[in-house]
Amino acid sequence: MNIMAEEEKIAPKPEEKTQEKKVAAKEEKAEEKLVEKEDAAAVEEVKEAPKPEEKTQEKKVAAKEEKLVEKEGAAAVEEVKEAPKKKKPGKLAIVHVYSSKNDTIITATDISGAETLSWASGGMMVKSSREEGKPYAAMQAAQKVVADLREKGVDTVHIKIRAPGGNGSKTPGGGAQAVVRTIARMKVRVGRIEDVTPIPTDSMKRKGGRRGRRV
Repeated sequence: MNIMAEEEKIAPKPEEKTQEKKVAAKEEKAEEKLVEKEDAAAVEEVKEAPKPEEKTQEKKVAAKEEKLVEKEGAAAVEEVKEAPKKKKPGKLAIVHVYSSKNDTIITATDISGAETLSWASGGMMVKSSREEGKPYAAMQAAQKVVADLREKGVDTVHIKIRAPGGNGSKTPGGGAQAVVRTIARMKVRVGRIEDVTPIPTDSMKRKGGRRGRRV
């Protein structure tokens, strides 16, 4: 009797069997749904996957964009290189040129004339006294003066030329023209050129005495 009672207790009831079947059916349905979702996702991935032709087109477009960016960058660099640099304003000086038959004296001063920036003469450049007033000596003196001015930041000059004047010669010697040409060739801007030879309203008595200069 006891054995029979235990077997009855161990044997599953029909209600429990139906519940287990329902649970198993639900699990199977859930698994089927998961499989269906995974299949659908795989299909969408296959659809969305770009074709090899599209990949090549995308690569070409990307390469073109990179080339355009490089060209724009190179153009910007060239513009920066070509952009003119702001130059500092240069100084202005006055070049006084005394030119006679015997010598040429060049004196460079500031605008006021109070400060002498540089000076040179034809006699400093040549050995013989008869060549002091020649154009070559004047050219060498002008080169020295302009080099000194450029070192001091001068880029513009006004030239004032004078002859002996007074009761002497009213026309400058041959060195004056050589000085002007040399200054213009040495990349210094020439503002104005003036003739400041002193000309008297009336003349003084010239040297030589009553009977004149004896030769």
